Amino acid sequence: MNAIKTAILLGSLSGLLILAGRIAGGQQGMTIALVIAVGMNFFSYFFSEKMALSSSGAVRVSESENAAIFARIGPMTAQLCQRMGLPMPKLWVLPEASPNAFATGRNPSHSSVAVSAGLLDLMSDREVEAVIAHELGHIKNRDILTGSIAATIATAISYMGNMLMFMGPRHHDDDEDSGGGGIVGALAMMILAPMAAMVIQMAISRTREFSADYAAAKFTGSPEGLISGLGKLETWSQRIPMESSTPAMSHMYIIPPMAGQWFAKLFSTHPPTQERIARLASYRGQAL
Repeated sequence: MNAIKTAILLGSLSGLLILAGRIAGGQQGMTIALVIAVGMNFFSYFFSEKMALSSSGAVRVSESENAAIFARIGPMTAQLCQRMGLPMPKLWVLPEASPNAFATGRNPSHSSVAVSAGLLDLMSDREVEAVIAHELGHIKNRDILTGSIAATIATAISYMGNMLMFMGPRHHDDDEDSGGGGIVGALAMMILAPMAAMVIQMAISRTREFSADYAAAKFTGSPEGLISGLGKLETWSQRIPMESSTPAMSHMYIIPPMAGQWFAKLFSTHPPTQERIARLASYRGQAL
């Protein structure tokens, strides 16, 4: 069901792109905006892993680096990867007291999972395993690719809104026949299309969070670890702000680092934590 929702939402973005392109500059305008957006997101897709790890201050975890942490999370990650049919990702620790985690990488063969020092301090092994399983769920579902596609289309739509603002709409014969409806449509597209694209993009991200939560419950054998883990994340992430987080990276974390701020909730890329917990609780007693 989540895959169907994602397909519908991506289709909605594509339809909005076609409409925006026609109003902004016909086929040529749509092509120019799409080429620019693809170029930007191509760079982001291949270099986002390094950028995310660098900006968060992540430190490598392996048998030879931060060996004590690896001894705790390395074996559980390897077991989860075996169950999920994934190669072992690179592991990292964030020097943050605030509990959180994220996954990055362009595909399962080039991926990383990072957990914060605060998460390791506050959570039991069962909860840590569930959080890592959630992040591996994102990798298995290729959510980074899905997010990149959505970002490409949404960015193209935003460019078209800017084109309309500075260049005005392209005039069509049918606009004149409509008695100025083309101008009205252009103004509406200039204001509403970027907003609609943002909302759809957030909806795609929220859908993928539910899918990763389900993966955690399935591959750990129970939803209980992530239920209790999300509860701690919701509580402690508000008590201890994350120092290295930026709005641009907020969507990557298992829970938004700025969860305590009302405007962050309004434009959150994540479903409400209580809604996620309720859905996980509904899996109790089911064959996942």
